[in-house]
Amino acid sequence: MPTNKEVRVRFAPSPTGDLHVGNIRTALFDWAYARHTGGKFIFRIEDTDRERVTDEYIAAALDTLRWLGLQWDEGPEVGGPYGPYMQSQRLDIYAQWAQKFLDQGDAYYCYCSSEELEARREAQRAANVAPGYDGKCRSISPDELATFKAEGRKPVVRMRMPEGQTTFTDLIRGEVSFDHNFVPDFVLVRGDGSPLYTLAVAVDDVMMKVSHVLRGEDLLSSTPRQIRVYQAMGLTEDQYPEFAHLPFVMGQDNAKLSKRNGEVSIAWYRDAGYLPEAICNYLALLGWSPGDDREDVSREEIAQLFTVERVHSSPARFDMKKLEAINGDKIRALDLEDFLIRVLPFLQRDGIISGTPAELEVVRQALPLIQERIATLAEVTQMVKFLFVENFTVDADSAPKIADEQSQAVLSAAFDSLSALSEWNHDAIEAALRATLIEGLGLKPRIAFGGVRIAITGSHISPPLFESMELLGRERSLARVKASIA
Repeated sequence: MPTNKEVRVRFAPSPTGDLHVGNIRTALFDWAYARHTGGKFIFRIEDTDRERVTDEYIAAALDTLRWLGLQWDEGPEVGGPYGPYMQSQRLDIYAQWAQKFLDQGDAYYCYCSSEELEARREAQRAANVAPGYDGKCRSISPDELATFKAEGRKPVVRMRMPEGQTTFTDLIRGEVSFDHNFVPDFVLVRGDGSPLYTLAVAVDDVMMKVSHVLRGEDLLSSTPRQIRVYQAMGLTEDQYPEFAHLPFVMGQDNAKLSKRNGEVSIAWYRDAGYLPEAICNYLALLGWSPGDDREDVSREEIAQLFTVERVHSSPARFDMKKLEAINGDKIRALDLEDFLIRVLPFLQRDGIISGTPAELEVVRQALPLIQERIATLAEVTQMVKFLFVENFTVDADSAPKIADEQSQAVLSAAFDSLSALSEWNHDAIEAALRATLIEGLGLKPRIAFGGVRIAITGSHISPPLFESMELLGRERSLARVKASIA
């Protein structure tokens, strides 16, 4: 479309489950392009398949975009001048356009049964011909029509593809052409009257005045069909939306992204303690670059810097370790109160705290000790639970590490040294243990403090030992060391 027109991009998922990495990468690029150009970000729900697209999944999609900070300008719960923005509420619009296409001769009724279609496709494959609809119902004799109706066949509506080819300029891939020999007449409306994607998406994009379609590369082959609908709607080439097909996201094994290599729902990452700004930061780098070597970008910077010209055409590779590293960096950048607000739901979910003022104060004191040590918010539970458990036990995999004779001797010496302390703060605790275990027994720090750490926190993974003991308090610390001495 001409550049002087308002940029209007849409994110239009069919929520048959929670939104995944690929969905959100598309939504992020759509949002960023709209913000960068001062345009509109439209959120449309493609829910014509009501058996698979449920209200629960729709609500989850809305919640996910809000959580990520990708606020839409038009769409569900917001409204807008071209609504409704749920396809299930636009069925009459699609029916009107389908009838118009029939009246114009751009579309026709097709009575072929699924069995007949499959038999003809098998014959095409046997003859080494590209399988596709052969145009049988383009012209039906009156006798055939009478027979089909007598049999009670419910026809589909097919769009008539002309001979030739469709050529368009993709903003990422350049000029793309499709020979119509490989784009046969396609179905617009099912036999039950429900619209297919090919009809609904094109009609909605035109009626919602979408100027740019940024979507996954898997939909590249559907573009000639979409353009054919534009033509039947009376649009000229300069009125079509511009297309940009985003590169595939692959796993580290170069296979298509799957649950095995990172393609799980965004809800999973949220529950695992990933920050929304970390997810946006990382997904932005999958196929796009801010123009330099830096990898730390905020949502605001993504919007400021995003251009389609910087989107690569080659596949991007999803790296869980990279996402985890970025998430850890984002956690370390949080101020204390923000960090506290974000970890509380995880501690309450895991039953570590109920949320009393006293508990919150202990958590607040503990967070600076662990902020440098965690990569996800969910790890906070393991780090601080020793401060709150009533019936303390050592983790099963750590218990054997303090059962040997040397560890028992270390714990006994540590108990005697700590019992003699007149002050209970991390400096005093550290001084006492170093004097007793390192200077007195000649142990290396890992041996000297490893057993004490397990005795105090129940695990070999914990916040800094001496600060942890100060937070835990004298009475409970001594009791745990004593209990660990067999």
